[in-house]
Amino acid sequence: MGRLRREGRRCAGRLVHTGPDPHHAREHTVIASKGERLYRRPHVDPLAALRTPGDPPWDVYLTGTVFLDIVFTGLDFAPVRGTESWARGMGSSPGGVANMATALARLGLRTSLAAAFGDDHYGEYCWDALEQGEGIDLTPSRTVPGWHSPVTVSMAYEGERTMVSHGHEPPPEETAPECPPHARAAVASLTPGVRAPWIAQAAGKGTRIFADVGWDDTGRWDLAGLADLEHCEAFLPNAAEAMRYTGADCPRAAAHALTEYVPLAVVTLGAQGAYAVDARTGETAEVPAIAVEAMDPTGAGDVFVAGFVAGTLAEWPLADRLAFAGLTAALSVQEFGGSLSAPGWSETAAWWRRVQSLEGQDPAALQRYAFLESLLPDEAVSPWPLRRAVPTIGFKRSA
Repeated sequence: MGRLRREGRRCAGRLVHTGPDPHHAREHTVIASKGERLYRRPHVDPLAALRTPGDPPWDVYLTGTVFLDIVFTGLDFAPVRGTESWARGMGSSPGGVANMATALARLGLRTSLAAAFGDDHYGEYCWDALEQGEGIDLTPSRTVPGWHSPVTVSMAYEGERTMVSHGHEPPPEETAPECPPHARAAVASLTPGVRAPWIAQAAGKGTRIFADVGWDDTGRWDLAGLADLEHCEAFLPNAAEAMRYTGADCPRAAAHALTEYVPLAVVTLGAQGAYAVDARTGETAEVPAIAVEAMDPTGAGDVFVAGFVAGTLAEWPLADRLAFAGLTAALSVQEFGGSLSAPGWSETAAWWRRVQSLEGQDPAALQRYAFLESLLPDEAVSPWPLRRAVPTIGFKRSA
């Protein structure tokens, strides 16, 4: 498989008309930021051809902790103790589980989130940003009186990030409800040694569970400790996690070993792309990563999972799902922030038009992404990259 050429730090470009597409519904949302002109953000429904009157009300359900993220970028080096460092860029946005929820919603999936929100200004800001700004259903969420919102400050430099977080556990009676709403799919973050009752409940309703996992601080790396894996359709660890859990000496062997526990294993390989094995069909797929200059990797893993979930629910071939997930993740790291940088269909369309216009592209590499043609918005509706955040929590409204 060849590699796509890119030009400049961001693969920006103008959208072009490609003709009507009867298979995918589109609508446009009018978006405005203070001091900026109005533009229309296209909404592509990748599941339009599959929807029926008896479908669940939500495409994806997820639950977790919402943080207020404050992200500093434009640092030339790591902060030095005893000195003051100035960042050239800053943004504020909902973070934590909001990264995944936002990535799913921007890809056109009807997303429902259960989370606890503080009753401070930070919590109000995060709630409004997700519900009003992204169209995410927060019906299962709760505002917790007297509880302040968890906060993460992230500093991005040299393609990496350093984070400092602060927060308190909400009162047990105020956490998100255990009984999940009916949805086509759910995304779960598995915790070693801990069962989450909602996962079994959702799977029992026919919800397809996609799971990722964090670093095992216990050091045991025991797959038996991931008890809820038995309810999952797909497991998406990174290469280091997959090899530690299976004892395999390479990530591809680890992916095959994981299919003894879950039908579909997807292992991300960092700069090498991703590899997947579907035990139900015997199919394997591997797609190389798109080479980009990363500004901030925050939330890239969440964006990858969101892209893969969207492609799976849309019933795309396995290799197309991997390619799309990798593309959305690559687009996200070129902007700062977690939920701030999650791409939608405008960004995807702009990238596709741009790479096709560059001379010397490998035809095989371009063909890998040709499936995008039938999905992308068919008119130029907004500039890209979209400016989705300002440094402050919010400006006062003019009288």
